[in-house]
Amino acid sequence: MHEIPRYLATLSLSLILGQITVPLTLANPPRTPDKTVECEMLIVGGGLAGTAAAYEGLLAGKNVCLTEITDWVGGQISAQGTSALDERQTQRSQLIYPRGYLELRKRIKEHYGKLNPGDCWVSESCFLPRDGDLILMRMLKDAANKHNGTLKWFPSTVIKDINIGKNPRGGTGKQILSMIAIQHQSADGKLPLNTYPLSQTIEDSYRYEDSPRFDKTIIRFTPDKNKKQEPADWYVIEATETGEIIGLTGIPHRLGIDPRSYLEPSSSSVAGNPYCTQGFTYTFAIETMKESQTHKMPIFYSQYAPYYSYELKRLADFDLVYTYRRIWNQKKGNTKKFGGINFTVPTPGDISMQNWTWGNDYRPGNPQDNLIYTRQQLQETGQLKSGKWMGGLRTESLRKGEENALGYFYWLMRGTTDSQLGKEVKKINTNHRFLSGFDSPMGTKHGLSKYPYIREARRIIGRKSSTYNNGFFITEIDISSRNYQDEFYKKILSLETYRRLHATIRRWEGFGILSGEIAPSDVTRRKRSTIYTDSVGIGHYAIDFHPCMTEFPAEKPKNTERKGERQGAGQAYPFQVPLRAMIPQELDNFLVTGKSIAVSHIAAAAYRVHSFEWSSGAAAGTVAAFALNQQILPYQMVKEPIFRSEKLKKLQQKLDKNGNFTSFPDTSIFNNDWDNWK
Repeated sequence: MHEIPRYLATLSLSLILGQITVPLTLANPPRTPDKTVECEMLIVGGGLAGTAAAYEGLLAGKNVCLTEITDWVGGQISAQGTSALDERQTQRSQLIYPRGYLELRKRIKEHYGKLNPGDCWVSESCFLPRDGDLILMRMLKDAANKHNGTLKWFPSTVIKDINIGKNPRGGTGKQILSMIAIQHQSADGKLPLNTYPLSQTIEDSYRYEDSPRFDKTIIRFTPDKNKKQEPADWYVIEATETGEIIGLTGIPHRLGIDPRSYLEPSSSSVAGNPYCTQGFTYTFAIETMKESQTHKMPIFYSQYAPYYSYELKRLADFDLVYTYRRIWNQKKGNTKKFGGINFTVPTPGDISMQNWTWGNDYRPGNPQDNLIYTRQQLQETGQLKSGKWMGGLRTESLRKGEENALGYFYWLMRGTTDSQLGKEVKKINTNHRFLSGFDSPMGTKHGLSKYPYIREARRIIGRKSSTYNNGFFITEIDISSRNYQDEFYKKILSLETYRRLHATIRRWEGFGILSGEIAPSDVTRRKRSTIYTDSVGIGHYAIDFHPCMTEFPAEKPKNTERKGERQGAGQAYPFQVPLRAMIPQELDNFLVTGKSIAVSHIAAAAYRVHSFEWSSGAAAGTVAAFALNQQILPYQMVKEPIFRSEKLKKLQQKLDKNGNFTSFPDTSIFNNDWDNWK
């Protein structure tokens, strides 16, 4: 047995969002849906996780519908502009990645003739976002052709309403029976899509009515009538960047900071805080030019200028920041070293993508400006009423994030004061231009990414069990390599909580620690992450924070990061993606992938990067196809995960055989030292 029961953690009612009243019939759109589309798998969100789910569904020969709010697939590496693959050294050296992610890396290399066309120093692969969309769409089409799958791609499409009820042919829980979506396209004779930034179009996108800007197509998604079967006709997969469908359905979930407990000992809040999520970023691209360029100061620049900074002296060099995520290298420049980092200096024609914490990150964290609405805020804005859903985001914060990004470009070029390092550090850099236009790397007239890179979403609470009394979720102590012996934890935790913490991370000596017979300092901490018998995927990355700011507004002069938010940051052991983390409460034919799986706030800081998103998406697509073929509901495979069911074993064997790893090599209960994984 790999697990022992956990003690009850104290959970804040403000963060455990219970069931809301979900309409059992759809709202009546202002007109009859323009078309009905049938699917075996409906994947909502075309980011990396959604693309991976679609890829595996197509390879399994399924009828796959894929919706995406932008017109590009790929999320992080395309529409969000963060086309620099975040990878860990050991995993990369051994290429322990899902088959689709390996195919993506292979095709990037084939497309450019090398894996790192940007010659960036943060990653082994930095490339143009628009090519990320191109490569992934070809992968999906090839996957469909290879095994007779059907891809139905719906760009510029948002979900508006959901029909939830009992499966008419059986089943014990509720199921999603159909969904209503709105696809928008440019109105005749008007400016094309991607002319305006997201804040100016998102509310229009969610309205049923045509507008001066958009013509709308209303789509009803339903199960494939030719594939009706028990216990589920189809599966809906949540793969949005914000956990949007989770918010719309109201299934139990968390948002923001979790309460401090022995499971989340580094939490910056005793009671929790649903308003503080990690910062979001509108990326943009800049090109190095031979001559000095003219840069016009934005009218709002003075509002955001007090925020911008290189952050640390060892990073306070423009060439270093530029080449950090350089996505196109025209000609190799001279080698330079700064802050212990070697890189080649920019040369004319080079293109850099900017994604910087004290730059174009926008980091709201208060009730007045949080980006992702809480349940209470959704109720107050009326979005939980039938037919009134508007995406669950604060438009004003999107707008300010856009302004903050544009201001950051001007600061990079013309700014002379650094908010964290003073006046002697920042120099002007005038021979660079901001890239905009439909043929630019971001594919937008305004030059910002089509959608912000959002690091943290609504996160489900998995189903309850004898081991997880409050519902399944992965926590800080499941993955962190911290030993928790320092004085900080002795001071902020009660004696009982401190003992429970060390009893849990030491396992077999736990009862002695709880009783006081064994001192925590006398026992060596296990040097591995939690091993899950129901693992369906893997990931590895540091616990990496972009904390919210303390005061409102986020750009307020002399504002600081929320105190204690970086306490949980640091190295993590290689970790697994258990199937239970993808299965929500209440809905039987609904799977969750990407940033919205059942993880805590601190664990989510590691469960968010490119290869993890692909692994979790590949798992979701495989699970959905397997469940349809085996006529079983996913939760039925993990009712008692300590004792693996035959169906669960068969699923895991299929994943491993297909090259979608469920564990890392040499990481088992018989090897308690995983420190060699860097």
